[in-house]
Amino acid sequence: MHRSVADKWEKTAVLMKHRSVAAIIPETRRFSAPQLSRMLARYGKVVAKPTTGTGGSGLILIYRQDTGYAYHYRGSVRRAATFGMLLTAVNRIRRGRSYLLQRAIRLARIQGRPVDYRVKIVNKGRKWVITGIVGRLARPGLFVTNLCKGGTLLKSNDAIRRSLGRPPAKVKGEMRALTHHCAGMLVRAFPGIGQLGFDYGIDSSGKLWILEVNTQPK
Repeated sequence: MHRSVADKWEKTAVLMKHRSVAAIIPETRRFSAPQLSRMLARYGKVVAKPTTGTGGSGLILIYRQDTGYAYHYRGSVRRAATFGMLLTAVNRIRRGRSYLLQRAIRLARIQGRPVDYRVKIVNKGRKWVITGIVGRLARPGLFVTNLCKGGTLLKSNDAIRRSLGRPPAKVKGEMRALTHHCAGMLVRAFPGIGQLGFDYGIDSSGKLWILEVNTQPK
């Protein structure tokens, strides 16, 4: 039985200790009202996500507007005139659960729909082997790409070409190298891990970002 590490903060904190990797992780903090206010002021848009959980459940996209705030949850967009009203709405969704805040990255898109990538790596004896790289295209109207939320599975080559208009080999090579590098860090921190699923985003300029890591990838 492979070890599982459910807490997203624990895994992110390990990776952020390494300067080269921290530079490609969107700023991520534990949820608090002051952090939400600060990150909205700095970035304009953040994602709130449960500290534990899979499948994109509970994710909230929160952003500033000219006349207040808005939040996108379960396919609908609602508005809040003040930060206090926004906080009340977000806390109602959280229901006391531990959450993280992460800078929202504007992902490269296909027909207006964001796409990200799942890279799965498995420990086969003494060697870690990448067993798959796939693209995931969000359902129209949603910002989450998870297949269980109606996302569409794409071949990674097709997703990269269609969203970025560039050859996929270099992009996938970067994903592979980074996955192996980070898997080594995580297995040293959490001995017994046998598989990892890295979720990558690529922004419209072509920069690669690590969005999160799962120890029980689907």
